[in-house]
Amino acid sequence: MAGAGIRPAALIRFGIAVALSACTVSPATAPPAASNLPPSATAVRPTSSPTATKVPSATPRPRPERVLILSLDGLRPDALDPDRTPAIVALAESGAASLEAQTILPSVTLPAHGSMLSGYDVEAHGLTWNDYIPANGFIRTPTLFSAAHDAGLHTEMVVSKEKLVQIASPGSVDEFTYVPGGDFAVADQAALAIADGFDVLFVHFPGPDTAGHQGGWMSSLYFGTVAHTDEGVARILAALEAAGLRHGTLILLTSDHGGRGTSHGSSEPEVMTIPWIIAGPGVVPGLRLTEPVVIYDTAATAAWALGLSLPDDADGRPVLEAFGGLSARTGRELAASEPAPKVPFPALGLGGRVKAAASN
Repeated sequence: MAGAGIRPAALIRFGIAVALSACTVSPATAPPAASNLPPSATAVRPTSSPTATKVPSATPRPRPERVLILSLDGLRPDALDPDRTPAIVALAESGAASLEAQTILPSVTLPAHGSMLSGYDVEAHGLTWNDYIPANGFIRTPTLFSAAHDAGLHTEMVVSKEKLVQIASPGSVDEFTYVPGGDFAVADQAALAIADGFDVLFVHFPGPDTAGHQGGWMSSLYFGTVAHTDEGVARILAALEAAGLRHGTLILLTSDHGGRGTSHGSSEPEVMTIPWIIAGPGVVPGLRLTEPVVIYDTAATAAWALGLSLPDDADGRPVLEAFGGLSARTGRELAASEPAPKVPFPALGLGGRVKAAASN
């Protein structure tokens, strides 16, 4: 985009604090890093008595070494299909998933991604617009990136929409790459970031949203593009394997909104309902999540998994059910004898009737 101050990824991958240092809005202060992961139980040492029995320690769930967040802009969960999206379906089956997660209002790209990556609803994080407007500054709350960066972790964003830079407050994102191309271009650039190593990486695919606006959500163009996006996801997963990083990486795949007709922005089911998939160390495989999941739970879950914490006033809560634990929102916990609910993925018939809403 001319005059925007951000160059294509083919030319640079730049440090965001330098690139946008002219902005007058001060970044929000991130909280100090603190682990709230439950400590492992300690084994009881046997006494000298020959009849004493050693009590085994509880086996702690594996903790991820890094987090990868994949956002598929405009992806409706009822577009997922084993034949159309084999990589995404396989990822869901290897971990935990909800096909009924909810986004925020307004259900448009910048506000929704602000919630996804900060853990706050729109009223708190302040990204109420949906265009790249440098004069408006940055998100006004801490984010997953600021918490991770303050803890000494390497943070990166690879995006296809320039406006997402307004989530990357100065000093929070080490490398921000804007890719003005399609899903394969994004995947190839993300593969470079993976090869270089990362601690927190966010990747944004534009395809489903672009196809939805052009041909309509759930149209043949939309389905074909979603299949194309799935190939991009497969490339990223292959890059993780090639770099030897897949085993220690927690992967979260979600969307910012759905759509109906050629629009989104309304509060209707096809627009508000998004997929939420998590796989990797510590996640219960094959689990269909039964607890409510909201888009801002993404940042909270990623922070919790890394041993970080968001501020107490954040709206997001870690989705502990995915790890076999107590729900941070409802207080329900799976009993040890209760089998994880496993159902065929994906489920059909999630859509409802909505009215078209003008949006971009």
